[in-house]
Amino acid sequence: MASLRHEEQPDAFRSLAGRRGRPGDRLTRALAASREQHTAGPAEWAPEVAERFGLPGAAALGPATYFADLATPHGRRHVSICSATACFAATGGRPLDPVERELGVRPGSVSPDGGTSLQSVRCLGYCYAAPAALDGSTPCTGPSLAAQLAGQEPPHAPVIPSTDDTGDPVLLSDASPWQLWPEAVARGSAEAIRREVAASGLRGRGGAGFPVHAKWEAVRGAPGPEKVVVANGDEGDPGSFADRLLMEHFPERVLEGLALACFACGADRGVVLVRSEYPRALDSMRTALARAYADGHFGRSAHGTATALDVDVVSGAGSYVAGEETALIAGLEGGRGCARARPPYPTQRGVWDRPTVVSNVETLSAIPWIVARGGAAYARRGTAAETGTKLVCLSERFARPGAYEVDIGTPVEHIVTELGGGLKNGAELAVLQVGGPLGGFLAADALDVPLTEADLAAHGAALGHAGLVALDRELDPVEVLRHVWEFAAAESCGACSPCRVGSRRGLELATAGAPPGDEWVRLSRVLEKASLCAFGRRLPAAVRSLARAYGDRLPGWDP
Repeated sequence: MASLRHEEQPDAFRSLAGRRGRPGDRLTRALAASREQHTAGPAEWAPEVAERFGLPGAAALGPATYFADLATPHGRRHVSICSATACFAATGGRPLDPVERELGVRPGSVSPDGGTSLQSVRCLGYCYAAPAALDGSTPCTGPSLAAQLAGQEPPHAPVIPSTDDTGDPVLLSDASPWQLWPEAVARGSAEAIRREVAASGLRGRGGAGFPVHAKWEAVRGAPGPEKVVVANGDEGDPGSFADRLLMEHFPERVLEGLALACFACGADRGVVLVRSEYPRALDSMRTALARAYADGHFGRSAHGTATALDVDVVSGAGSYVAGEETALIAGLEGGRGCARARPPYPTQRGVWDRPTVVSNVETLSAIPWIVARGGAAYARRGTAAETGTKLVCLSERFARPGAYEVDIGTPVEHIVTELGGGLKNGAELAVLQVGGPLGGFLAADALDVPLTEADLAAHGAALGHAGLVALDRELDPVEVLRHVWEFAAAESCGACSPCRVGSRRGLELATAGAPPGDEWVRLSRVLEKASLCAFGRRLPAAVRSLARAYGDRLPGWDP
């Protein structure tokens, strides 16, 4: 059957997609609420949710069977256990074992009495205090994690240690929020904001590194009055917790940056998407949003001016790929969070078919500083080609884990040895994961690399969200390789065959233990050339960088 063109779709679906009324995640929220009431799979309860919206059952079954939070069985008590790289490294490669033994239930299942369910997730943002879990919405961390979940010790979740290494922080500054927005709308200074951001050279901090002003200009010049800016807080790279830090401790800065971005590119709608794995960040952003409305920052007439701006804070539902901008948009519209082919680009046709700017939380948080201090001042930071500062995150294996604001171009070796203090307890670094499992790996003797996109790429790695996870020599390289492939196989959205099939075949080759031979050469070529999005295309480079970092301990994986 031919699919309906957008203009032929039923009114109920178009309303659900946000063309009328409040935008966004009503279907996802309804599914999440229903999920809490059932221990059975989505087939038992999702169609009824669809009926409430006047939709066919498949409209609800699609997202309900795709997003991990909706598809995973829930007991009366639901525990999410992190199996991402920092927790993997902190537990000698076995983050799940003690929790499984203590709770008596395996990940993805419910105890026979329906009392406890366990879900394996990939990063909870507590990489500095790994291992970590969420007991409901209560975080538990550290070596005594299993005892905390068993009720033998109280939950322990330290705040994120954060330090400025620049002398003049942009993101960690103590500047008061909401100093710029009232004046901007009163003066109508959208052009001045665009000019300063263009002069700053600010690039996206979510991994792609695209110039921010170029996105703004594309959306501003798009036809039609209805435009959207999305603050992407779906920080999925294992090892990074920068966005969590900003959303929990500087939520007003995030909102003001979003407001200035909306004003600059003529958007009347803003959305903040927060990972479901970050319940505290979600609460913090929602509280800050309510205050912002009460103080007159948002609404039909911001501060009594002709500027109208409505903002929503919505929750994700558990997916790594749904942080990719086209997959994120699909999720916001109530669908499966799968990547889409481009063009059209989101700046042409994004959320609810509106021209859309998607910028990550850290990117937007830099805008108030740039507007206040000037684009030229920001451009003097970092390097000539890649300006500004970056929050880098150091994992639990470091002597001084936490978030550090550094100038772009700071040597990785300085971050690891001077800021992080090397590894704790005299452990020896084997390889360093940079920017998540698909970012890449550096050998312990190859850290004299400037922290820039270009320099890291030249060494087979990528900046990503700039999470740095230390892997010590006690870890088996084969287990680390298998961990990377397990992540890829579990988190592939499945929208394209090269990635869906290739990630699983890569896991089979890694599990076999023998060098993969010519099959890996062919598989890597297919992944790089034919995958729909950067997830599959980036995977071979990440695996090769790991093989190079380990040298002859991983033969055959560096074709």
